[in-house]
Amino acid sequence: MPRKLSSIAPDWWDYTTLDADIIHDAAALTPDKMLKLSRPGFKVVMYDTIEEFYLAEALEYISAWKQSTPDNPVGICGPIGPTEQLPLVARLVNDLNLSVKSAHFWGMDEWFLDGKEAPPTHPLSFEKADREMCFGRIRKDLVMPNANLHFPKADTAAFRKTWNAGVRCAVMQGGQGDVKHWAFNDPPSRSGKYKHSPPSPAEYRKLATRVVNLHPLTVAQNARTSGGGNISLIPTQAISVGPVETWQAEKVSIWQAGNHDNPFGQRLTCLMIAQQLPDAAVPMSLLADHPNVQFNYFRKGIGTCDVEMH
Repeated sequence: MPRKLSSIAPDWWDYTTLDADIIHDAAALTPDKMLKLSRPGFKVVMYDTIEEFYLAEALEYISAWKQSTPDNPVGICGPIGPTEQLPLVARLVNDLNLSVKSAHFWGMDEWFLDGKEAPPTHPLSFEKADREMCFGRIRKDLVMPNANLHFPKADTAAFRKTWNAGVRCAVMQGGQGDVKHWAFNDPPSRSGKYKHSPPSPAEYRKLATRVVNLHPLTVAQNARTSGGGNISLIPTQAISVGPVETWQAEKVSIWQAGNHDNPFGQRLTCLMIAQQLPDAAVPMSLLADHPNVQFNYFRKGIGTCDVEMH
């Protein structure tokens, strides 16, 4: 049978085109049941306080960078969304007197505007946020050189080259968007050869860092989280690290505080990864095939899928 049209944007693929049984099973999950979905290669972790949650996220930077030496440099790929961990990273580096001069950092993504990447002067720039919230706060005698900070550009060649330059990516962090993406790995539009079915997981996994068209749900979410709800402020394209780079990371660590995706979405990808049900309409589910994935939840942010009228 042909898959149904999206309930959100009929010209796109997304999670509303899934089989109804998957939707039902995901909505029925409790936090305790989610914990039990851990399996070899996929670990579910819960944090009871928001302070512990963001501290643990910040410590992933520290743990990765402590492994780095001039002869064997190590880096981390990090998101904008969440951002609360970034000032904590800088404080930890400074207070621990930890030199990170040999360490590296890759930004996950950036907005694409008028044929080029958003400049660091743009108010929505992800590079701007990383520098102001983290790297600009690290003491100059400790911080890595600018050459070790890699931010995606419209011409992706230089950025992609850094992933094959002898630097080990210990961990790729991320959040989860409303459309179930990591970085801006959105589901594709329902057109051309994907008119009747989304790309296979194997085909989607061949995508590297690239310019992507954003699902309408992603545009609306970023307006909510970053633009006060003003959708007209939000670009409709972005540059995103791809599955190719993601599979070069030794670990993928996804952080869900409940501020970005909703109670249902937080459950859905947990279920699909645990049960190894990859589907390009739910890009995060493709991590079912990655050998080392960890989902980190703020327990109080998981919420419920009960029907409540407000």
